[in-house]
This record gives sequence, C-alpha cells and structure tokens, in this order.
Amino acid sequence: MTELKLDVFSKLQKHLDKMPIGFPSTDSGVEIRILKRFFTPEEARIAMKLNYVVKTLEQIYEQAKESGVTIGELEQTLDKMAEKGSINLFRREEKKGETKYYSNAFLAVGIFEYKVNDLEKEFCEDLEQYMNEAFLEEMTLTKVPQLRTIPLNENVTIEHHIATYDDIKEIIKNVRGPITVTNCVCKQKKDVLGHPCTVTDMREICLQFGIAAKSYIERGLGRQITKEESFKILQVAEKEGLVLQPGNAKYPSFVCVCCGCCCEYLGNKKKLPHPVEFFATNYYAEVDPDLCTGCGTCLNRCQIEALTLIDEISNVDRDRCIGCGICGPTCPVEAIKLQKKEKETIPPKNPISLYTKILDIKSNIKLTKEN
Repeated sequence: MTELKLDVFSKLQKHLDKMPIGFPSTDSGVEIRILKRFFTPEEARIAMKLNYVVKTLEQIYEQAKESGVTIGELEQTLDKMAEKGSINLFRREEKKGETKYYSNAFLAVGIFEYKVNDLEKEFCEDLEQYMNEAFLEEMTLTKVPQLRTIPLNENVTIEHHIATYDDIKEIIKNVRGPITVTNCVCKQKKDVLGHPCTVTDMREICLQFGIAAKSYIERGLGRQITKEESFKILQVAEKEGLVLQPGNAKYPSFVCVCCGCCCEYLGNKKKLPHPVEFFATNYYAEVDPDLCTGCGTCLNRCQIEALTLIDEISNVDRDRCIGCGICGPTCPVEAIKLQKKEKETIPPKNPISLYTKILDIKSNIKLTKEN
C-alpha cells in the first residue's frame, strides 16, 4: 500500500469522524483496516464529498466534477458503493420521477447492519477490537442514544398512559410503506466468532419501516412482511425475553430486538457502571416485596443485569434498569411492574433531528475540551 493510498484512507477517517456518530482514530490503526474493507481509494475520495445528510447525484457531482469524472461514472460508482453497503442510498418518488439520495453511513447503525448475511470472521474480529478501543466511547460520548428502549405494553401499570412513541403496536400501526424483517446482524456476528446467542435461537427478528424497508428490499437484505406478521414476530421475541429498541425518534425507521449477550448496543453499554445514563427510556421496574417469593425467574430474564436477590427478595438497581419490561410477564406471582419516570424523555421527531442534536452536543464537548 503506497503512502498516497494510505493518506486517502486517513483523510476519509478524519472526514467520517466529523459526523454525529464519528469514526475515531486508534493507536492500532484498526479503523483504517475497516475502511479498506469497504472503500477503494477512488471510492474513499468520493465518500469525502458526502455527509450524513442526504444529497442528490447532481449535488454530489457539483463537488466531484473537478476530478474529471462524468456524472454517469459518478452515479455508477455511488451505486456500487451502496450495493456493497459502504454508503446509504434512498430512492424517493417525486413529481419529476424517481430521485436517488446518497449519504455516508455510520459504522453503526449503518455499515455494520448492511453486512447482514455476509460477515467475514476477520471483519468481526476487527469490529470487536475497534469497539473496545474507540467506538464504544464514541457511541456514548453525548449520552444521546441512537436507539430507545420501549416497554412491553402488558407490563405497564394500568394508570400509566403509554405514549405512541413508547408503544410498539402503535409504532407499527402508523408505519407508512413496506415493513421488512431481516436477520439480526449482531447475533450473526457472535455466530461467526463461535459465541452463539444464549437467549434465543431466533435470527430473523429485526424490523425496518418505510424508506429503510425499501432500501433493504432493494439490497436483498430483508423480507417484506405484513403488519400482522410483524406483531407475531414481536410476540415470540417478547416470550423469548428480548428487548425492543426502535430508533430514537417519534417515527423510527427500524426496531432492533436485542439481547445482552449479542447486541453491540445493549451488550457494550451493559459493561458500563451506570448504563441507564446511556439509554432513552421512560420506565423502570419495581418489585412488590410483599409478593416476591425470591424465585429468581426475573434475574434470568434481565438482559442488563439490573436485578439481584437481597434477603431472598428481588431488588432492582435503578442505575442499570432500562425499563424494557421483559422481567414482568414470567413472574409467577406478578410481583414486578413497570413504573413511569417522573420526567418523561420525549424523542426527537425524526432521525435528522436526532443526529443534529447529537452533533450539536458533540461540538460543544469538543469546544469545552479545547478551552
């Protein structure tokens, strides 16, 4: 690899690191190895013309034409990059016809998820290394998460109204456009590394909505399903003891169905001393000590190790509990219920609002460090 090519990837790393969910450098250089898996030097130069906000082909061409590339060649390269999951591509029907929109993808949620059904062991090992060296810190830097945690409806006490954005059934009912289901890439990654999920045998379990679903259909990554089918999938997932985590927006484009042993998001934040600080959740579990028999069923269900037995009574660690509600349905004496937090966390309206908020906070953190 020549110095020129190495410089291209270093520049791309710095460019991507300016996004809301950045691409920080490491002493080991593992981030450069990851970039080389997804970009050729030519593609890296084009990716530096993109941002996390979508652009049309014409807008990108205005920045790239000085290199001598034709608009046809540029479109062909961008489509190839999208096909292999290096960038985002969305299509929208407009008055003038179909318009393509391109943007850079985050490593997660983004490039990693596009690798579903196509994971190499070397990439999985690099991703684990990068997560430990830099990317977990990047994901938790602003304490504004990309995902929300929403409860199982049947485990919320009846006096608490569930907002639409915290109600999985209402989220799905309000979906416009197609719905797809795809395999959980986190579980596939653990399979590749020889550490299969200890919670469930399910793999086809994560959902995408609307434009995101259209993208998954086009890429051949997801299977289109009905709303009724998605409800059935989630019923089984809840029975298995999996956590529901839609994108952190009032109108999310996906729902991840997660476990503590495989999920890059849940599993890595679980390692932190006070993980609840890094989750968007409006609920917490509460145990009635007069009903609890200390059977330990809830401890086995909890995916974030928020429950312990103290004097043979189940105890909830509020610094760890994310209010997912999976501990309640299997309690034989119905001793656990979800309570709503006094201060409600209202999610951003859409993904753009979410990432604008993250970037603003990230910029302020950087300014504070510089001063």
